[in-house]
Amino acid sequence: MAFSLFIIIFFKIIRKNDTNYIGVLVIEAIGVSISFVELSLGLDANAFFKSLRYLLSIILPLAIIFLEIKNINFSEILSLMTAKFWMMFGDTKAAKSVLVKLVTKYPESYYGHKKLAEVYEKEGGMRRAIEEYVSAIDIKNDDYKSYFKITELLRDLNRKDEAIEMLNKLMKNKPDCYEGSCLLGELLCEKEMFKEAVNVYQDALKYRPADFELYYNLGIVYTRLSDFQMAKEMYEKAAEINHLLFGAHYNLGQIAFIQRDLELAESYFKNSLEDEFEPISYYQLAKIYAIKGEKDKAINFLNKAIDLDKTLLKFAEKERAFSAIREYITVSVKMEKEEGKAEVTEAKQEKVNILKEQEKIARQYLESTTMLIEDMSENESKQKVAEKVNLIFSKRKDKNQEIEETEKEQIIDEKQKQIGTN
Repeated sequence: MAFSLFIIIFFKIIRKNDTNYIGVLVIEAIGVSISFVELSLGLDANAFFKSLRYLLSIILPLAIIFLEIKNINFSEILSLMTAKFWMMFGDTKAAKSVLVKLVTKYPESYYGHKKLAEVYEKEGGMRRAIEEYVSAIDIKNDDYKSYFKITELLRDLNRKDEAIEMLNKLMKNKPDCYEGSCLLGELLCEKEMFKEAVNVYQDALKYRPADFELYYNLGIVYTRLSDFQMAKEMYEKAAEINHLLFGAHYNLGQIAFIQRDLELAESYFKNSLEDEFEPISYYQLAKIYAIKGEKDKAINFLNKAIDLDKTLLKFAEKERAFSAIREYITVSVKMEKEEGKAEVTEAKQEKVNILKEQEKIARQYLESTTMLIEDMSENESKQKVAEKVNLIFSKRKDKNQEIEETEKEQIIDEKQKQIGTN
């Protein structure tokens, strides 16, 4: 039996012209040799050698033949295992060499193309990775993970229009793909297609109605659309589902500040006093207390904010709300970073960098909107003062004109009397 199986594997090498079977043939030969030596010398091998003989010369080739009958390519399995082995040791070049041979020999190898794409991606060859993922999709149309991978790579290559087109295809075939919905929404926001992004997130909520991130993303989009009422509703739902969503509380505080509800804004900013939002939340609270005339609280919170984030000092110096307390900013805060505190600030800055770009843009948008409204309020006050001044001058002018007209009438009357007398 061992000899017959050896002959079958030998002819497989010739028929498929696949060198991967040579290793199997060598292993079989070892098993047959053990049997030959045992028979030739009349030895009775122990259990270990008997097991090894059967494993190498009969069980292994039988397993390969069984896999081939089931249309499972043994050579593909062996190549993939070899590539994974090299990848474990970080040798992407050797892994790539094995996989290139595999997909060249077997172009319909789905797993070969997909694994090769991963190797190219790890090496930084994004375009080649995309090509291999596309080949994998051509073989297996329902490979939605490869669809998503391609869109990520296209985005990294700044080919956003192609990424959006690819994601639209993915969402059409698999509308419940959560990662696809989130990425499509982000890309649409980057392209400032906010109404389309709203539709994407709303569709995603049909499949995940209790997902706080979707509500939070909707809040960001509505913020960019200047629909602060809808943004407020979305942030509130997100914060209701996840009480630790400090970004939602912070943005709600900004919206309440825009709407001039200082008490509500204060409550929201207090709830956002964690993680990377801690310094800016203290800063906003200081501004609220300054507006409300609570001078001591404003000074205390402003100093805390600047102590946590030194960059806030330059904003505080320009903020009109702090004009009355600017002189009370502590000298220690204005000094350079202390060595111990530098690590904390850097760690916090690292967390800030992790934030999604659109989240930061939305926050900046809210802050700029707040400043704009403050400017408008100040301009409105100036306009009212100007109107009052103009009104006073207008009244004075009218009064002067009235006096002049009265004097003219008196002169005319006097002249007429003189003429009558003459």
